[in-house]
Formats: sequence, C-alpha cells, structure tokens
Amino acid sequence: METHTDILDPARANALQASLGLPANITQGSTLPPFYHQLYFWSPEPPENLGRDGHPATGNSLIPNLGLPRRMWAGGRLEFYTPLLAGHAATKQTTLHSVSEKHGKSGPLAFVTLQHDISQNSRVALREYQDLVYREDPTSSTPAPQVLVARTDETSSNACDFNSTLLFRYSALTFNGHRIHYDEAYSREVEHYSGLVVHGPLLAQMLMLMAEKHLGALASFSFRATSALMHTETAEFCIKDNSLWVRASDGRQCMQAEATTTRQAQIPPE
Repeated sequence: METHTDILDPARANALQASLGLPANITQGSTLPPFYHQLYFWSPEPPENLGRDGHPATGNSLIPNLGLPRRMWAGGRLEFYTPLLAGHAATKQTTLHSVSEKHGKSGPLAFVTLQHDISQNSRVALREYQDLVYREDPTSSTPAPQVLVARTDETSSNACDFNSTLLFRYSALTFNGHRIHYDEAYSREVEHYSGLVVHGPLLAQMLMLMAEKHLGALASFSFRATSALMHTETAEFCIKDNSLWVRASDGRQCMQAEATTTRQAQIPPE
C-alpha cells in the first residue's frame, strides 16, 4: 500500500478551471468537482527512477516490472460518497488490486488495476479503480488497432478542440510526465502515434463535468478508452440518458462512459 496526504489547494483547482475555459471559482471550503482529485497527491520520483516515457518505471513501487514498455490508461470506475472540500487535507491510499497477462492480436498485454481510496475528515470520500494496460512497441507487422464507430443518437453534445498548450498544462497540473502528451517527436517516432495524445483522464474529466451538468451530483462513473485522440482533432462530447461518449471528427469512438446519480448511503468498509 502507498499512502499520500495533501492539502487540496484551491489554486490548483482554479488553474484547471482556467485551462478548460471555465470560471475559476474554487475557494477555501468549496466542493471540488468530480475527478479533481487527479490534481493532487503527487508522488515525484528522481530522474533515475523514471522510464523512457517519463512515467515512474515499473518495478520500483506497487506495479511490478512486466517487461512491456508502453503504458496506457485504459479506463476506470469511480464511486462517490461525499464531496471533497478544497483547502482541506485529504489522504489517498493506493493498493494493487489485480494484475493479469494475456496474448492479444498485437502481442503480449498486461492489465493492472489500482484501487485508490480518497479520505477526508476520517471518511472515505471516493473510491477509484484505475485500469492500466502495458504492451510492446508496435512494429511494421503489428495489426492496426480496432476502431469502433461512435453513436450518433446523442441528445446533447459539445465540440472541443485541443492543442499542445492545454495538454502541457494538464500534464503539469497532474504531474504526468508521459511524453506522448507533450513531446511530439517521441510520440510519433517511438510510440508511433500521429501526433500528441490527448490524456484519457482529461477526456474522462470533461465527460464527468458534462454528466454532472446534465444529471446532477454523481454517485458513480465508469469509463473506457477505445481509441487515442490526437491534439489536432476536434472531438464531440456526447450524452444520452446516463451514457456518454467521445466521438472524433472521423466518427470513431474514443471513449465511452456511464454515470449514475443515486448516492450510496453507506461508506464502503475499510
């Protein structure tokens, strides 16, 4: 288990709001929007403990060395119990929930799930399951990833453009050193993307804000990344009932999500 305690500084939350073009209105004691805990609980590592991609190298902490160089945030599930308050101390406890390996069409894959319990005032405020995927570098013979066609039956949608400035600022605010988000040469030449990759958690963050706006306070939220979105692409953030998704300009689905709004009465057991 890893434990980190942090003061949920309103200034950092305001910086994310400003980066997203939202009013910067978080003050001491304000309720933080869902998923804003990603801005806190940094765990800085010295350069010698980082992998080639800028992330902490596996094998030095909870995640074992799986021998696979490419890391992707594949999705997650969140259960919200009570809102986090800005300006107050909170604690994050992380455990290794599961590790599994298999061989897919593109080669060996490893799936890692971390469980994060975020507590404030001696109560668990939210529980998050973070799903990571590790895989080999692509080669000329690696099959192209499967592309899913996104739904077009949304009842509401918002278009959003991304740029390298927003990606850099989000990386800085979340202390995410993954080079695919700010080093275009690395992203293209080493990991073979067509540009900078928009953070999966950034897409999930925007979907959660959309869900809260349309549905009210969230009780749970689950999301799964299905295709990488490049910083040069326009994305449509879509909602219908409790389903949400991100659709790229070519019609492919980049992320799908489900939200619920019935708060659970009990805090999960420790």
